[in-house]
Amino acid sequence: MNFLQSDLELSRHSYYAATTQRTPPQPALQERVQCDVAVVGGGLAGLCAALDLAEQGLQVVLLEAKEVSWGASGRNGGQLIHGLACDVAEIESQLGLDDARRVWDMSIEALDLVRERCRQHQIDCDLQDGFIGVATSPRKGRALSQWADRIERLYGYEMPRIGAQDMRHWVNSPRYDSGLYDPRSGHLHPLKYALGLARAARRAGIRIHEHSAVTRIERGPTVTLHTAQGQVSARQALLAGNVYLQGVAPELEPRIMPVGTYIITSAPMGEARANALIPSRAAVCDTNFVLDYLRLTADHRLLFGGEVSYSTRTPSDLAETMRRRMVMTFPQLGDLPVEHAWGGFVDITMNRAPDFGRLDSNLYYLQGFSGHGLALTGLAGRIVAQAMSGDAGRFDLFSRLRHRRFPGGRLLRTPALVLGMAWYRLLDLL
Repeated sequence: MNFLQSDLELSRHSYYAATTQRTPPQPALQERVQCDVAVVGGGLAGLCAALDLAEQGLQVVLLEAKEVSWGASGRNGGQLIHGLACDVAEIESQLGLDDARRVWDMSIEALDLVRERCRQHQIDCDLQDGFIGVATSPRKGRALSQWADRIERLYGYEMPRIGAQDMRHWVNSPRYDSGLYDPRSGHLHPLKYALGLARAARRAGIRIHEHSAVTRIERGPTVTLHTAQGQVSARQALLAGNVYLQGVAPELEPRIMPVGTYIITSAPMGEARANALIPSRAAVCDTNFVLDYLRLTADHRLLFGGEVSYSTRTPSDLAETMRRRMVMTFPQLGDLPVEHAWGGFVDITMNRAPDFGRLDSNLYYLQGFSGHGLALTGLAGRIVAQAMSGDAGRFDLFSRLRHRRFPGGRLLRTPALVLGMAWYRLLDLL
């Protein structure tokens, strides 16, 4: 089973899909159309870029291979967090401290941008403020505190520390030693958010065609995107399909890999019991390389994620495997059954930094959010829209980040990645 077949199966049991009403599907493209900008990919990055472009008065056509927000945009952990998937040290090493500060500030702007779009487009997506970063040992707690000290000193971003003596008052789990709190980060229901953006896009006059996979691109002064039954010609185009582009832009594929991540939700436990687990109801994530992330939902369930797969194979008995990790974290939930178990694939880069750039002067791409894209996709959509309109400064800052291909070529890069991740998992355990 390839990862697309596995992804289709994983999508069937999503808590988000079970608690959200989709609108009727948008028609597949069945004609030849022209526009100012064509967008490939109906996830958060594509939708946000399309909205900003439409607000500039441009005609936009968006092509989605399946349904809007069908992939990671509508199935992720819902964590709205500062920074990037990579550490700031990676950005500093490539761009220098001053430009690394600009990148960090844009990651904070991305948090505010989500809230701005929710207000502007009246999107009710269970938005909750607050994030708690937690360490699973005293050694990792010291490292987390030192990192936060450096972020405060060099980047001017303050996050109160949580000592070992107070940790249980923030997250009532025996697993966590200490942590930090960021009130500006938070969490939300990603599918409600994405579908809200899609409604706003349609109101803005953006043509959305679902079940319209792009099969071929003709490059030149006009970019023409071909689907099975139609084509779109545009002055500029954006590729925002990540791991789902599937051969449309082969030069991009070696720089990203599909990595599976898996999530469960418990049965509802009632408000008082839920608040006893995480009184602030903030999102929680540990600092392990192979990490766990968790939060409470609006209907008082525990949403618990982790258990990544670098082979693209779904873990056997997924619900029970994840339930054991949940109970290891919260032994007091041993009586709660799991009601939903699902997952999906995120696109990671070798260094976990985002990969934004151009294939031609009028053909842009956004990829490589590396599991940290809920907020950053919105910022990416904005800066690529600015670049298409002639203000490319912020986009070009990201495009200066260098990205290596995964080693091993098409046949060996997945086994090589599995072996490498096994080593990091061992380090986490030790």
